[in-house]
Amino acid sequence: MPEPARLIPRLAIDPTTGPGTLAGSYLRRFWQPVYHASDLAPGRAVPLCIMGERFTLYRGATGAAHLIDGRCPHRGTLLSTGWVEGDDLRCFYHGWKFGPDGMCLEQPAEESRFCHNTPARGFATREYLGLVFAFLGDGTPPEFPRYPEFEAFEGLLELDSYSRDCNFFQNLENSLDMSHVGFTHGDNRAAFDGIGLGRALAAVESDWGVTYSFTRPDGQQRVQQFGMPNIFYMNALPTDPDIGWQESLFWWVPIDDRSHMQFSLHRVPADAERAARIHARREARRGIVDQPHQDICNRILAGEITIRDVDQSRVDMVRLQDDIAQVGQGRIYDTSGDHLGLADIGVVALRRLWRRELDHVSKGAPTKAWRRTAGLGVRVWGLEGEAPREPSQAQDGAAPTIVDVRPFVEIAVQLRALHGAA
Repeated sequence: MPEPARLIPRLAIDPTTGPGTLAGSYLRRFWQPVYHASDLAPGRAVPLCIMGERFTLYRGATGAAHLIDGRCPHRGTLLSTGWVEGDDLRCFYHGWKFGPDGMCLEQPAEESRFCHNTPARGFATREYLGLVFAFLGDGTPPEFPRYPEFEAFEGLLELDSYSRDCNFFQNLENSLDMSHVGFTHGDNRAAFDGIGLGRALAAVESDWGVTYSFTRPDGQQRVQQFGMPNIFYMNALPTDPDIGWQESLFWWVPIDDRSHMQFSLHRVPADAERAARIHARREARRGIVDQPHQDICNRILAGEITIRDVDQSRVDMVRLQDDIAQVGQGRIYDTSGDHLGLADIGVVALRRLWRRELDHVSKGAPTKAWRRTAGLGVRVWGLEGEAPREPSQAQDGAAPTIVDVRPFVEIAVQLRALHGAA
């Protein structure tokens, strides 16, 4: 049998996503989450950096979120410093006013003589499950994707997110890399010797992206779904004794080429009593976690401390562990030197799909119309005597309570990053 490193090509990917790049052009063809809805107050405008571009996000008098260019087309000042008037935005510098579609409505000192020649770009937005989504591409937006099993159930829908100081593609690849769990997250109760063994992994292209699975010796499986281009649907590692596996949706969205956001939704089915108990524990935890995992990671990578020196009660350990692994690869990792084996089958599947789609983008050829079809759910074995987790279904007439579970220190770090101040 050939050596594993010879079985699989390296398949290097260019992960840069600024304007005019192949990966950036591709990502802009899809709806992307860009902000937490609760962070955008009525009448407030904020600067927003996504994929190396500056935008202005604001909430108008009708309550709708709007997204337009970051700078005024007159003389380039940041539009986020201006005033929200109804559902329009007036520039701080010379009072030019723009509508939600970016059209210039007033030029006070010019008596509005050439408004039609000086638009800002406007972008389609939609609020869904507590997040603000935007379509940053050209032309008509595609159909907005929905996730019924996260819309309709009894329990808590937890909103979470964090920023990470490396390229987004490193986190994408981490999602399809189960073999790191036993080492990077070896202290988690879902880890065990042999989890992620290469010969027990499978990665198959689906209508949505990649179905990624691991089969234990007893036949039990963990099945996860990657949705192109940057979505992951999985049962995430346990972080709460009342929840166990967390059925989750993740999006990895570039801030720039050297940092990104993970936006997360966690589905927590629970009756009212259990939901209250979980929520109370989460709320207490939000205040206890007061050390940014990003800062602790930098100290560990600099050799100042080791992970054994960290007070686990004051930092999100799962995120810190992934920070160390991914940021430790470098802010933008060059994959051309990789030596891949059987355990990297998910990474290889992801790279192949991205290379194929970007090749089509470069040639102006059609890309695959990805869609999540019936049956593309997730499942996992039970923990400590629990029954296996089967794919969830929407419950007619039910609606979860949407709660923000981000540690307060995390909110401050991520807003600085999204606002371009990191």
